[in-house]
Amino acid sequence: MQTEERRASIREILSAAAEPVSAGALAARFHVSRQAIVGDVALLRAAGLDITATPRGYVLQSAPEGLVRQIACRHSDADMAAELNAIVDQGCTVLDVIVEHPVYGQITGPLQLKSRYDVEQFLLRCAAAGAHPLSDLTGGIHLHTISCPDEESLGRVRQSLRRLGFLLET
Repeated sequence: MQTEERRASIREILSAAAEPVSAGALAARFHVSRQAIVGDVALLRAAGLDITATPRGYVLQSAPEGLVRQIACRHSDADMAAELNAIVDQGCTVLDVIVEHPVYGQITGPLQLKSRYDVEQFLLRCAAAGAHPLSDLTGGIHLHTISCPDEESLGRVRQSLRRLGFLLET
């Protein structure tokens, strides 16, 4: 398969995928290295395709459904699971995490967490990599962009986070 054909196939796979697709899975499918896939994705992005690398793999971005809002939170590393589960338990998706860095400015990490399973897998990957949350850079303060089906579910998220003591409010 030629390089251009592989890139077209990657585009089609990501367009049809209901879940993130890892670079490793794409590499195995096309019998190339993971680095070849990373390069292909970089060139697809440069050509204008909105591909995001999440902790679980690549996703072709489309406009999130429902209400998209940002919520400000503060908690310790040990409370990350409780916070993320409080959001997904209300039927909402954690799209990303955002911190304000004194040198780099805004740093955003895509998450795309929709369920407790997604949260568990994310936390396992963090533990396996010895990775710390981005919020460690800001004393635990961070934003999440979330997508909720309606105002009621957004209200439940805020209420849950408030009850846990994680919601930052004015």
